[in-house]
Amino acid sequence: MSLKASLQLRVGTQLTMTPQLQQAIALLQLSTLDLRQEIQQALETNPMLELEDEFGEQAVKEAPDDDWSDEIPSELTVDSDWSDTYQDLGTSPAGSGEGPDFERQPDGQSLHDHLLWQLAMLDIAARDVQIAESLIDATNADGYLDQSLEDIHEGLKRQDLGDLELIEVEGVLTRLQRFEPTGVFARDLRECLMLQLDALPRDTALLPQAGRLVRQFLEALAGDDRRLLKRRLGLEDSELDAVIDLIRSLDPRPCSGFGDSGSTYVIPDLVVRHTREGWQVELNPDAMPRLRIQPDYAALIRRADKSQDNQFLKDHLQEARWLMKSLSSRNDTLLKVGREIMVRQIDFLDHGEAAMRPLILADIADKVEMHESTISRVTTQKFVHTPRGVFELKYFFSSQVGGDGGSDAHSSTAIRARIKKLIHDEPPRKPLSDSKLVDLLAEDGVNVARRTVAKYREAMNIRSSSERKRLR
Repeated sequence: MSLKASLQLRVGTQLTMTPQLQQAIALLQLSTLDLRQEIQQALETNPMLELEDEFGEQAVKEAPDDDWSDEIPSELTVDSDWSDTYQDLGTSPAGSGEGPDFERQPDGQSLHDHLLWQLAMLDIAARDVQIAESLIDATNADGYLDQSLEDIHEGLKRQDLGDLELIEVEGVLTRLQRFEPTGVFARDLRECLMLQLDALPRDTALLPQAGRLVRQFLEALAGDDRRLLKRRLGLEDSELDAVIDLIRSLDPRPCSGFGDSGSTYVIPDLVVRHTREGWQVELNPDAMPRLRIQPDYAALIRRADKSQDNQFLKDHLQEARWLMKSLSSRNDTLLKVGREIMVRQIDFLDHGEAAMRPLILADIADKVEMHESTISRVTTQKFVHTPRGVFELKYFFSSQVGGDGGSDAHSSTAIRARIKKLIHDEPPRKPLSDSKLVDLLAEDGVNVARRTVAKYREAMNIRSSSERKRLR
């Protein structure tokens, strides 16, 4: 038997994670205030960009295309299941006719609340919810599990889950590890990095080698033992540098940005107005500065010389074009998602939170043909100004309680609003018990368990009926 070397030509496509696409995805998840800082930094470092006097929807004004310029697509997609690899970074009276303004918001959302919100968006059994809540409680501020799965398993067995198997806990953990930020629910640094690598596209350059390095040689990387790494991974110096750069782009503390103290001010990204044609959702014209290409410098580029100064201007012009295209794509995506959310929650605009409908990420993702992870990014730290106040887009998502998805299904937000109203209107000398609240809700067609009412009441910091009676 003889072996013969041969050459084969293969044609295929490969997703390239270019810096421009990374920029587009990163801009999508920034809040308006953070995005303004990014734009200001770009203005200070790129002479080809300048600020127009007026604010408004991003306008792309630039010089005509030249033969030397790289091709920029007319539409820049920011939707992909690998977007999870990039880190995350009060109401006004109803009927106000004033335009959008800065609104003071409470302290930053905690990691615990963010994980519970994502859990509420899942359609899983009540038994798995109980397991998931225990796993969330065992997660520290950096997103790592503080307890072993064996200890969590034993604790759950003492909580009316005596027949629980460890494999069930592991199954729920695997599902939770798909939450954002990518890398959350890891049990150690190695698993955290592997979760982030697994979220990258399969055809990412040197991804298998990066995974093997993290799994087997993380200590050698920490000790900068390049000779060992090159020999065991079979890499050249340039390839090893690329693998190390890929690993260094990951975040060993993916959840460190949550729970920042202090109140913040937000600028609404979207505005909802009622016109003769009905409710209209628009981009806030006062949110973003208008950028344009500096015309004098752009005119200089049209010279045919290949001087170093001219190449400098060409490079910065291309960066400016990509930034403006990324901003335009961000606005288009945000507006598309915001409009679909408000279409689903139009009853809220007419009647308030008691009319809120159940809504999960998958509902919007299916309609706008995007990944759920992208919808989660778009709705985090993005705000909409409505006649009923300024709300984060995430506010309009809530799990379904009761029913099978039809007219008898109710949003958890709407149920909390009804409970709050019933307690507000209760007789002072005879507060409503949780059981009575269940009966009153049932009369309105809302069938929930007493423990659910108690959970919602406690979440709103409302005391029990006996305590309310004693305080009055």
